[in-house]
Amino acid sequence: MVDKSKAAAGSPDPGRGPIVVPIDFSLYSEAALLLASDFADGLAAKLLVLHVVHDPQNMPGYYAKMAGKKTLTRMADVAGEMLDEFMAGVRKRHPERQPLQKAELMLVKGIPVTRILQVVEKEKASMVVMGSKGATGLRHLLLGSVAEQVLGLAKLPVTIVKDHSKH
Repeated sequence: MVDKSKAAAGSPDPGRGPIVVPIDFSLYSEAALLLASDFADGLAAKLLVLHVVHDPQNMPGYYAKMAGKKTLTRMADVAGEMLDEFMAGVRKRHPERQPLQKAELMLVKGIPVTRILQVVEKEKASMVVMGSKGATGLRHLLLGSVAEQVLGLAKLPVTIVKDHSKH
């Protein structure tokens, strides 16, 4: 049985999985993170901020011949620094948001949609909140958006934040 007094006191509910927030360091990601922190606060859930380093080894025909293991390692190092800087900036701008201050950070390598769904399953997430700039036209037709693919494939609630100006 879950102790309701702890959940009410603001500590994460151990029976509820984290809210996963995949980010790409954009304003849309920050807006999604802020909305997710509101959800986390109201639901007494923890935040898991996720960034996926797109693994060029998994893109035959594009980068496989040019990208070596060292290149990917350097990409992950740079992405890790970017994740730390992004979160430091968001935390500094919003010190009153406790879920942001306590958020867990995770950096993984791979194909974004696949890795997001794998992390969601492994962490037993309660929901996903992610930003999307809402690409249209030929780019959207050929590639689709990561957010749209996660929305279509996920087996849990997914909230897409499209307008970064309201948070």
